[in-house]
Amino acid sequence: MTGRSMFTAAGRLLGGLATGVALVATVPAWADEAPVLVELNRLEERGADCRAYLVLDNRGKVAFEAFKLDLVIFDKGGVIARRLALDVGPMRAEKKGVKVFDLAGLGCPDLSSILVNDVIECGDKGRDCVALMEVSSRGAVKLTK
Repeated sequence: MTGRSMFTAAGRLLGGLATGVALVATVPAWADEAPVLVELNRLEERGADCRAYLVLDNRGKVAFEAFKLDLVIFDKGGVIARRLALDVGPMRAEKKGVKVFDLAGLGCPDLSSILVNDVIECGDKGRDCVALMEVSSRGAVKLTK
């Protein structure tokens, strides 16, 4: 191998390594992030209204300044009873919390499920926050996504 071809080969190798390092450096911090657990923990009657308790557990190392859910509430017949935007942020990193909200004019026994239709906002463009969430329920009314 001549001196010139050796430098060319070394240059290609270093160029390839630099490209690989640049690709790794551009991967967002949240790419391998732990999930955000969202649990419908409890429903309670409040007169003619139903009060819902969500337990949110951000297991990741990245905080969310905003986390706004698009929720669709279904009645026992499977008919959409209500749609609402619920802001459950901010969420600190590696922190569990509870958010409470009322469903005015809807009785808890009339509900069958709540769908997390989308995450309207989660503070970072390009992040798929629906995929990041894991949902569960403790009672008869199911939380799904």
